[in-house]
Amino acid sequence: MSTKPVQFSKADVELQLSPITAAWIIEGKPLARSKILSNSEDQTACTIVWDCSTGKFNWYYDFDETVHIIEGSVTIEDGHRPKKKLGPGDVVFFPAGSHAVWTVDKYVRKVAFCRKILPAPIGALVRIARAVKRKLKPAPAGGSLMGAN
Repeated sequence: MSTKPVQFSKADVELQLSPITAAWIIEGKPLARSKILSNSEDQTACTIVWDCSTGKFNWYYDFDETVHIIEGSVTIEDGHRPKKKLGPGDVVFFPAGSHAVWTVDKYVRKVAFCRKILPAPIGALVRIARAVKRKLKPAPAGGSLMGAN
């Protein structure tokens, strides 16, 4: 059985400028930087390191994003619940179609796990193909957290 190599990365990589859309900035002059650490073969998922300096801005999510704060802090407002301050170790999920106001007091650095949403018919076909594959494939020794692909 042929397998693919595991990809290893560090979050302390050198980042490149990644400007926030000017119309989204509410106050300050936040400077954002990022670097893509990995991409899935089908380009629907990636892992990114991102940081930002002081400022307040809108962010509109057109894909699912799970964020793990690794340094600094940010206050998030989503219009559905009270403001929430996040710091190192905190994790938050932003579903595609959500909006949040980010307030960075000094600095924040995060690792983001992003996943593009497939159109419903394609998503259904993928689920069916995975179900068929699971039924035809012997169970792996040791198991997996994500299930069979």
